[in-house]
Amino acid sequence: MFPALETEVKQETLPDPYEDFMYHHLQYYGYFKGHRGSLPTSATHQHVWKNNPRYLLSGSFGERQGMIPDPLQKEKLLWPTCISSPVHRRIEAVSRDSLMLSSPLLRSRQLLHDEFGEVNPCLREPRDLFTFFSSSGPLQAPRWPIECEVIKENLHHIVPTEGSYFTSSRVGGKRGIIKELAVTLRGPEDKTLLFESRFESGNLQKAVRVDTYEYELTLRTDLYTNKHTQWFYFRVQNTRKDATYRFTIVNLLKPKSLYTVGMKPLMYSQLDAKTHNIGWRREGNEIRYYKNNRDDGQQAFYCLTWTIQFPHDQDTCFFAHFYPYTYTDLQCYLLSVANNPVQSQFCKLRTLCRSLAGNTVYLLTITNPSRTPQEAAAKKAVVLSARVHPGESNGSWIMKGFLDFILSNSPDAQLLRDIFVFKVVPMLNPDGVIVGNYRCSLAGRDLNRHYKTILKESFPCIWYTRNMIKRLLEEREVLLYCDFHGHSRKNNIFLYGCNNNDRKYWLHERVFPLMLSKNAPDKFSFHSCNFKVQKCKEGTGRVVMWRMGILNSYTMESTFGGSTLGNKRDTHFTTEDLKSLGYHVCDTLLDFCDPDRTKFMQCLTELKELLQQEIHKKFNELGQDMDLEGSWSDICLSDIESSTSGSDSSLSDGLPVHLLNVADELNQKKKMYKKKKKKPLQTRKQRNEQYQKNNLMQELKLTEDALSFQERAGFASSTLQKQPTFFRNSENASSSAMRNEKPRLNESQLHGRDKGTSLDPSKMTSILTKSKERMQTEKPRPTVSCSPKRRTNSSQEPAADMKSHWSRNRYPATKRGRAAMTVYPSLHIYTYP
Repeated sequence: MFPALETEVKQETLPDPYEDFMYHHLQYYGYFKGHRGSLPTSATHQHVWKNNPRYLLSGSFGERQGMIPDPLQKEKLLWPTCISSPVHRRIEAVSRDSLMLSSPLLRSRQLLHDEFGEVNPCLREPRDLFTFFSSSGPLQAPRWPIECEVIKENLHHIVPTEGSYFTSSRVGGKRGIIKELAVTLRGPEDKTLLFESRFESGNLQKAVRVDTYEYELTLRTDLYTNKHTQWFYFRVQNTRKDATYRFTIVNLLKPKSLYTVGMKPLMYSQLDAKTHNIGWRREGNEIRYYKNNRDDGQQAFYCLTWTIQFPHDQDTCFFAHFYPYTYTDLQCYLLSVANNPVQSQFCKLRTLCRSLAGNTVYLLTITNPSRTPQEAAAKKAVVLSARVHPGESNGSWIMKGFLDFILSNSPDAQLLRDIFVFKVVPMLNPDGVIVGNYRCSLAGRDLNRHYKTILKESFPCIWYTRNMIKRLLEEREVLLYCDFHGHSRKNNIFLYGCNNNDRKYWLHERVFPLMLSKNAPDKFSFHSCNFKVQKCKEGTGRVVMWRMGILNSYTMESTFGGSTLGNKRDTHFTTEDLKSLGYHVCDTLLDFCDPDRTKFMQCLTELKELLQQEIHKKFNELGQDMDLEGSWSDICLSDIESSTSGSDSSLSDGLPVHLLNVADELNQKKKMYKKKKKKPLQTRKQRNEQYQKNNLMQELKLTEDALSFQERAGFASSTLQKQPTFFRNSENASSSAMRNEKPRLNESQLHGRDKGTSLDPSKMTSILTKSKERMQTEKPRPTVSCSPKRRTNSSQEPAADMKSHWSRNRYPATKRGRAAMTVYPSLHIYTYP
C-alpha cells in the first residue's frame, strides 16, 4: 500500500478538538486574543493537515464525517474486503459509536462495546495529544528543505540545495516552476540515457556522457556539507537491450571499499518487476574501485566503475548502493501497525519530536498490558534505534525484521512482551533519509557524534532520544541498548560494545554478542566485534548510553556486502537475510535472560578461554613470553583490542552549520577586544627586587649615553661638576644621610674624563655593585619610579626640592650609527609596590 496524495475537495469538516482546546485555553489565560485562524504554529499546522484532504494519505483511518459522509463507505475505502469477521464487528461498533453523537442523552465516544453491541462501562484509553496513526489521525507527508524542487509524481523529487545551511521546509519543497531535464531526446533513435534522482532518498548530482555508451557520474555531497559521498540512488530511462554501458562514479571519498572484494551495485527493472515479479538484484561486471589520478593538491577522490547490460529496451531502471528504505516506507509500515486492531493493543505509537524540517520522529512502546502495577514496574527495558546515518538503509531492514517478529503472535514474541518494555526509534534522522544524505542531518553534522549535545534546537532527534532514555533509567533498569548501522569496509554483521571496568561484571558485555553469533552463525561474526572505547567515539550513542549506566550498550554494524561465514559464504545479503537478523536479536534476548543461567555461564567460560588465547597471541607478536596464570584477568582489555575501523568522527564533528558564522563572528570580536595578558601577581619582595634591578640598569644606560655625548661634543668640565640626578640612590632620596654622602663620581674623575681619560668600566661596575648591596641591606622603603607611566595622583608627589629641575631637552642624546633621539630624564615620584 503506497500512499498517494488525494485531490483537493471543498467539504465542511468538524472542528478539531485539539484546536478548540488550545483556543479556549489561551483565551482564558489572556495569551491569545485573535481569531481561530491565527492559532500558534503547531496547532495551525496540525489543523491544516487534518482538514486538507490533499495531504491525507489514502491509507489513513479517519473519523472525519465531512471527508466521507458514510462511515461504512469510508471503511470500504480503507480496509480490504477480505478482513475477518471480528474486524467487521469492530468497524460496526465504531459506526454505532459515531451515531451515538446524535443522541441527546449520550454524547461520548469513550464507551466501549462488546461483540454483541452491548455498552461496556469501561472507558477507552485516553488518546495522547502526540499520538499518530490513531483512528482520527492522518499520515503526514514528508517535508523537504525549501531550497529543494519537488516534482509531483509517485515519488517526490528533489535537487541539490543552493543555500549554505538549512533555514526552513515545506511539503512540496521549493515553490515555483520545476526545471525540466537538462537533456531531451531528439527522436526515437536517440540512444541518450535520461538520468533522474529527484525522488525521496535519491542521490545523483550530474551525469556526463563521455562516449556513446559511457557516462561519468558525480554524487551530491550531504546537504550543507562538502563531504560524505557514498550513498547513490538514481533512475535511468531510454535503455537499450543490446548495448553494454559503463558507469563511473568519480567523486567517492573513502579509500577502501567492499567493491574491491566482490560487492556489486543493485539494479531494479520496472518491466521485470511487472512481468516476472523480480525486484532488486545485484548486477554489474568489470567492477573496479580505484583512486582518481588527478593531482591538484586537494582532497583525493576515488572512482567506482562497472558495466551493465539492461534486460529490456525502453525500460526504466534504478541503481542503488544498497536496498532503499525511505521515510514513506516507514510511514506505511507504521500505519499498518496502527490500523491493526490486535497489534495496536500492545504497540503504542507516539511522536518523540520533530526534526529540523518538521518531519515526525516516531517512538514505539511495545509491551503487553500488565495485570498489576508491581508487575509493570518489574519489567526491564530494551531500547533500539536505527537510521541515525541515513545512507545506512540496512539498519532499517534489520529493524523491520525485529518489529515483524516482536509484533507477531508467536509465543516467544508474547513472552518477550510480557517481560520487557521495548522503546523503539525506527528512524532517527528522517530529514537525511528524505533528501538522500549518507551520514549527516540538515544541520550538516553527524548525529552519532552529538549524543552529549545540549543544542536541543539544532539536534532535536538526538537530544530527545537521550532525554527519553534518561527518564527511562529513572523508572526501570535498561537491560540493553542497540543502535543499528551499516558498514562499508567489512563483511558480515558484528557489534561494537564497551569494556566494563567493574570486576563484578567482567566480560558480561560480551555474552550477548557471543550468543548472537551462535544463533546466527552464517551472518554474525563475533571475531569482528570490538569493545574498545576510543576518545573519538565519546559522542556516539553506544558510549553515551554506556556512561549513563547501560552495561549492554552496542552499535550493530551490518555490511553493505555479504557473508564470509557458513552456508552464506561468498554471497550478498538480501533484505530477507537482514530481517532474519532482527528475529535472531529477539531469540538471543530470550537466551540472555533465561532464568536457567547455564547458557550464560557457558558463554562466560568460553569468553575467558578466548581472551587467554588473544593475550598469548598478543605477547607472541611482541616477542615476549609470560606466564599468565593467576594474573591474566588483570590485564586491561582495551590494550589487547585494536581500534575500530569506523568513520573518522572529526569529519562531521563541531557546531551545526548554521551556527558556524555566528561562532566566527564571536571569535573575531574576541580578538578585537582582547586585552593584553596580565602579568601574574608578585610578592612585595619580588616587586622591590625587580624595581631595583630595572632602576640600576636604566641609570647605567643613561650614564653611558650622557658621557659619550659629552666626549663627542666637547662640553666643558664645569657642566658636569654638579652631580647628575640619575646618580642618586632613589631609595634613599628622602634620607639626610644620603644628602651628606660623597658623590659617586668626584670632581677629579670628572675633570679627568673631561681631559680625555675615559671612565673605567670596572670601576663603574664596582660602584653599581656596592650600591646594590647597600640597597639590599637597608629596610625597604617606598621606592621611586623611573617610568612616567606609573605616575600616581598629585597627593603622592614628592616635595619640591626632590623634583628634577632639568629642562626636557637638555641632553639630546646621540649615538653613533643611530638617528638622533631626545632623552627625557626620569621623573622621581613615590610609588607603593
